[in-house]
Amino acid sequence: MNKILISKQFSKTPFGRYASDGPNSAERFRKECLVPAFLNATAPVEVDFDGISLAIGSSFLEEAFGGLVRKEGIDKDKLKKLLIVKSELPFYKQQISRFIDKAEPDRVT
Repeated sequence: MNKILISKQFSKTPFGRYASDGPNSAERFRKECLVPAFLNATAPVEVDFDGISLAIGSSFLEEAFGGLVRKEGIDKDKLKKLLIVKSELPFYKQQISRFIDKAEPDRVT
């Protein structure tokens, strides 16, 4: 199992949707942490929210996890099968699951 401890491997204060919002954005987290973990994954990937200093906003969660489907083309069924969300707050798991369900791959024209 691959594990991503956000507070140690990324930031204790993840914030913002886009890279233009700051250095600890969801866009950067998705590209630097989530994509490498999920792109060719066959084993579960645990994303651990322990140690985060501030609550993470829904825009961060949507961009990071919904963005895996929308922008990175990762199959949502595969993602849901392999993703393990570790958090004392059930909100994160619920929101992430909802954002993955609603995401549709961006169309290239």
